[in-house]
Amino acid sequence: MNISIPPSPTIAIHEVTQDELQACLSVIHHSFGTVAKEFGLTRENCPKHTSFIPLTFLETQMNWGWHMYGLYAGEKIIGYVSLSKEGEVAFALHNLAVLPEYRHRGFGKLLLDHVKGEMRAMGGKTLKLGIIEESTVLKNWYISHGFVHTGTKKFDHLPFTSGYLEWKAD
Repeated sequence: MNISIPPSPTIAIHEVTQDELQACLSVIHHSFGTVAKEFGLTRENCPKHTSFIPLTFLETQMNWGWHMYGLYAGEKIIGYVSLSKEGEVAFALHNLAVLPEYRHRGFGKLLLDHVKGEMRAMGGKTLKLGIIEESTVLKNWYISHGFVHTGTKKFDHLPFTSGYLEWKAD
């Protein structure tokens, strides 16, 4: 008996276009939605959480010159991350997201490694990011990929503590 196995989709990362921002926003909402659920974040108690951002946020970031990357399985966007220049050699990583059904397969690391490489190519030496400090799994994941925890800050308008990490290029 001959069984035909469909080919696996090609995995690729490339900079997204304006036309792809809505699909990227969907990935962001679904991905960060699990975080919102885990930490009890709602539009009422944390309206600016990433899981609730409008399309205009991504459009503005694109207009500011942020580098926005999609992770594609074939034609489908399954992950997203953006990178902004914050100083002469300092960059910030924003909104690294992988759809829940694609997690724990190394796709987050692919996006992270891609952003590190892009930052280096642009002359960057330091990559910074902020997370929900109480998300120890996420914090430990970044630490396992070379990031160092640099501090925390509690904002009155947020129902969590903000944690900060950074990675230094060799």
